[in-house]
Amino acid sequence: MLLCVAGVGRGGLGLLAVKRACILARSAHSSPQNLEYRPIKKVMVANRGEIAIRVFRACTELGIRTVAVYSEEDRGQMHRQKADEAYLIGKGLPPVAAYLHIPDIIKVAKENGVDAIHPGYGFLSERSDFAQACGDAGVRFIGPSPETVRKMGDKVEARSLAISAGVPVVPGTDAPICSVDEARVFSETHGFPIIFKAAYGGGGRGMRVVKEYEELEENYHRAYSEALTAFGNGALFIEKFIEKPRHIEVQILGDKYGNIIHLYERDCSIQRRHQKVVEIAPAAELDPRLRDRLTSDSVKLAKQVGYENAGTVEFLVDKRGKHYFIEVNSRLQVEHTVTEEVTDVDLVHAQLRVCEGRSLPELGLTQEMIRVNGCAIQCRVTTEDPARGFQPDTGRLEVFRSGEGMGIRLDSASAFPGAVISPHYDSLLVKVIASGKDMSTAAAKMHRALTEFRVRGVKQ
Repeated sequence: MLLCVAGVGRGGLGLLAVKRACILARSAHSSPQNLEYRPIKKVMVANRGEIAIRVFRACTELGIRTVAVYSEEDRGQMHRQKADEAYLIGKGLPPVAAYLHIPDIIKVAKENGVDAIHPGYGFLSERSDFAQACGDAGVRFIGPSPETVRKMGDKVEARSLAISAGVPVVPGTDAPICSVDEARVFSETHGFPIIFKAAYGGGGRGMRVVKEYEELEENYHRAYSEALTAFGNGALFIEKFIEKPRHIEVQILGDKYGNIIHLYERDCSIQRRHQKVVEIAPAAELDPRLRDRLTSDSVKLAKQVGYENAGTVEFLVDKRGKHYFIEVNSRLQVEHTVTEEVTDVDLVHAQLRVCEGRSLPELGLTQEMIRVNGCAIQCRVTTEDPARGFQPDTGRLEVFRSGEGMGIRLDSASAFPGAVISPHYDSLLVKVIASGKDMSTAAAKMHRALTEFRVRGVKQ
């Protein structure tokens, strides 16, 4: 099992956070200032594991009843136990396919009086047809509109929208490519290295870097196959590959009334196979002028598409400090925790309230009230075997002892003795988030917490 660090941190609640808390307390007991407000009484999470539990906890804090769904493989999983109600989906289907079966999920929601569905991350979270199916069934989708999900999920269209908004982009194809011959034409025009990316998905799947002509055809077919398996669509687009960039992303939040704010940035540059393993907020030693450009461009793009709810705008920053837009993730990110810790904003609470029809100002979320306090780092503890190239390991946890204490937050689901680690799902076991007044303090807490971990039964 591999220990991965991603952290979060805050020095203290602070005056701005106290003011926000007072506004939230007042708004919870007062009549909304708009006509679109519809309270949510029951939420389903169309997901599993730690993100399902994260949303359940937020709902419980707001007095909202919770509904879990689970595959046959997940009958014994913790997220099923943490919800007020739980229902089997995808009977007879493979484990992953169960969580992708839209008709079953909608059926359970309608039969059990669900007001809104939170998609979590992964699975159906960036599928516009799922967002549309929710709306068609009279169930609210906790996220952007189906049209926005569609636009942002299509990496090529998102790129065109960024260009229209005046946001810089990496040189790339204007539409998904249909053959390796088109890839050859692009490489002859722009030179190597280039990168293949899945046009309708992310998370590192369907990504292949090509450094010379001889590697082109093999990597095209591999990227296509990975994208097809992961997203049901093998369409690819190509970009010029920026070597050794920083990967900086900006958290955004919008409401139904055109209000858009940012909650500053996260540095996600530490990756393995294009997958983030350590996330830090705020980004260390980031030029304030560059920070302003990143956040300004993120808000500009969000306004261009009328963005609603939580999302993330991702950029690459090259060695000269020039930034390039790469994509928008129209969902809650795995690493949302670090932003929460440094801004004292509960992003899931905000998602739920925005979905109900509350405005950001009603929630005390205006740009001037968002401040960064301290530093946060997140690391991911995963069940992976370093001796086998970090391939996921499976089995039963015989021993599990976590690192805890002041400044440490743990978000987990299957992290307990006796838990069975399935080969069918993501290898994430627990997210460890460390926070402190500055990066060195947060890093020291993270190091201490990780050294306290003891895990037996799977490789680490």
